[in-house]
Amino acid sequence: MTTTNGKPADVSEKQARQVAEAARESEWRKPSFGKELFLGKFQLDLIEPWPSAPDSPDADDFLRKLDVFVRTELDGDLIERDARIPDEAFQGLARLGAFGMKIDKEYGGLGLSNLHYCKALTLVGSVSASTAALLSAHQSIGVPQPLKLFGSAVQKKAFLPRLAAGEVSAFLLTEPDVGSDPARLGTVAEPVEGGYRLNGVKLWATNGTVATLLVVMARVPGKGITAFVVEGDSPGITVERRNAFLGLRGLENSVTRFHDVFVPEANVIGGLGKGLRIALTTLNTGRLSLPAMCVGAGKRALTIAREWSADRVQWGRSVGTHEAVAKKIAFIAATTYAMESMLDLCCLIADDARNDIRIEAALVKLFASEMGWQIADELIQIRGGRGYETAESLRARGERPAEAEQILRDMRINRIFEGSTEIMHLLIAREAVDAHLTVAGDIIDPDADLARKARAGVRAGGFYARWLPTLAVGKGQNPVEYARFGPLAAHLRYVERASRKLARSTFYAMSRWQGKLERKQGFLGRIVDIGAELFAMSAACVRANASQQRAQLELADLFCRQARLRTEALFAGLWDNTDSLDVTAAKRVLDGHYAFLEEGVVHPASEAAWVAPWLPGASGAQDVRRRIPPAQ
Repeated sequence: MTTTNGKPADVSEKQARQVAEAARESEWRKPSFGKELFLGKFQLDLIEPWPSAPDSPDADDFLRKLDVFVRTELDGDLIERDARIPDEAFQGLARLGAFGMKIDKEYGGLGLSNLHYCKALTLVGSVSASTAALLSAHQSIGVPQPLKLFGSAVQKKAFLPRLAAGEVSAFLLTEPDVGSDPARLGTVAEPVEGGYRLNGVKLWATNGTVATLLVVMARVPGKGITAFVVEGDSPGITVERRNAFLGLRGLENSVTRFHDVFVPEANVIGGLGKGLRIALTTLNTGRLSLPAMCVGAGKRALTIAREWSADRVQWGRSVGTHEAVAKKIAFIAATTYAMESMLDLCCLIADDARNDIRIEAALVKLFASEMGWQIADELIQIRGGRGYETAESLRARGERPAEAEQILRDMRINRIFEGSTEIMHLLIAREAVDAHLTVAGDIIDPDADLARKARAGVRAGGFYARWLPTLAVGKGQNPVEYARFGPLAAHLRYVERASRKLARSTFYAMSRWQGKLERKQGFLGRIVDIGAELFAMSAACVRANASQQRAQLELADLFCRQARLRTEALFAGLWDNTDSLDVTAAKRVLDGHYAFLEEGVVHPASEAAWVAPWLPGASGAQDVRRRIPPAQ
C-alpha cells in the first residue's frame, strides 16, 4: 500500500521483522559447517577432505576461450574512460556463451558448476569489474537463477534460451524509499483479467538500462510480495535515468518506472507471496559471485604490490624489504589466499549439494568484501602518490599504468552490494542463534502467553542440559589432535576452542539481554566477524594441507596467525567496548546537541529531499534504455 506521494506506508518494527522472518528458510535439511561452528561444534569432517573439483572439459575449454577474449578483446581502460561497455563486448561475450554460464545445457546454456562460474567472474573482473558485475547481476540474481530454482517448465522453456543467447536480465527490488526493509515495498501488482497491472518505481537496478527481461518484486494486495518475470520492453516501462557511481563506471544501472504495465499471470515465479523467499534463496549461492570478484582484485593487487615493491628503492633498499611495507604485502598475500580458499570451498560443497551453505556463502561475502576493501586501501598506501594517480595519468607520463585507485573505487560497493555489511551481520546472527530461538524463543517473546512460555521452558531445559556441557572441553585442548595437519594443527585446535568460546559468549549474551539482544548490533557484529575468521582459518588450513605445497602451507600459517590476533581482539571487544556510549552520543548528534561542531565550513544550500518521493502515474522523463544489437 502506498500513500499519495508514492512513499511506502509506514510499518512498525514488529511488522518489518515479521516480513523478514517469514521470508527466511526455517528448516535445515542438510548439515552446515557454519551453523555448527556458531554452536560450538567444530565439525571438520563437513569440509575435510578438501572436495574434488568437478571434471568438466567443456568448462575448461570455455575458460580458455574466455581468457583469450578478455586479454585481446575486452578493453578495461576503454570501459573506464567512456563509462560504457561497448556493444562489441556484449556481442563477444554472447558468442562465447558467457550469458548462459549458469543456465542448463538443455536450454542453450553452458551449465557451469559454481566453481567454474566463479573462476570466470574472477577472470573477467581482473580486466573489467563493470563487465563482471554485468554478468553476475544477469545470472546470480537476475532471471536465470530464480527460474532455475523456482520456475515452471513453461517459464524455463520460454525465457532461458533467450538469456543464454545473450539477452540481458536484471533484478528489481530496491525502491527510492525502500532498501533493506522490504516490508515497506511500494510497487504494487494489482490483479486484473489474465494477469496483473504493475505500478511503481525501482531504484539501482543493475543492468536495468540494457535488460530485456526483468525479475520484479511487487506487492500483490492480500497475498504479499511476489516475484514476476517482466518483459523489459512492455508498454508502460520507462527507464528514467542511468545512475553514475564512484566506481564500476561501466555499470548499466537504472531508475525504472512501471505505469499500468500488464504482466501475464503465467509470469509469476514460484507462487503468490513467495517473492522474498525466492530472493533470499537465490542469494544463497548468488552471493558467491561477489567474493569471486574480490578474489580477482586481491590477486591483481598482489601482483602490483610485489612488482612495485621489488623495483622501488628508498633509503638504499627495495621498499618491500622495509617492515612497514612488508607487513602490508604479507597481509595482501595471506588474505587473498584465505578469500580464495573460502570461495572455492563454498563453491565445491555447493556443487556436490552435500551441505547447506547459506551461512558459509554469507560469511564469505561478508569477509571478502571487508578484507577486499582493506587490501585495496593497503595497495594505495604501498604505491604512495602513484596509488592515488589514475592509470591513464601514469601512462601519459610514461609509467606503468597500475590501476590501484580504480581497484579501490570498484571494490567499495562490495560492502553494500547484495546485503550491506551491517545487514549481513544481522542476517548471519539470526541464523547463528536459530537453534536457541527454536527451543527458547517463546520465553523472550513478549507476545507469547504463559502456556507457550512454559512449554518453551521445558524444551530449553532439555536442550541446554545436553548442550552446555559440550562447551566445556573439546578436541582443541588435546595437544596431539589434528596431527595430520602438521604445522597447521595448532591453528585448528585454536578454531575448535574459539568455536566453543563463541557459543558460550552467545549463550551468555542471550541470558543477559534476552529479547533486547537483537538491538545489540555491535555485539552481534563481532560474533559474526569471529565466525567469519574461524571459517576462513578452517578453509585455508584444509586447502593447504590437501595441496601439501610448501607455499600454500606457509600462506595458510601466516593467515591463521594474523586471523588469531584479530579474533582475540574481537573477543575482547564483546564485553569491553563503547557501544552504549556510542548510541547515546549518536542520539545527541541527531538531536543537534553537537551542532556547534558543524560550524565554520560552507554547507551547500539545498531544499531537495534526502530521499526523493515518487508520484504514481506515467513518466515525464525521457526513456534512456539501451538496446544491444544481437551477436552475429
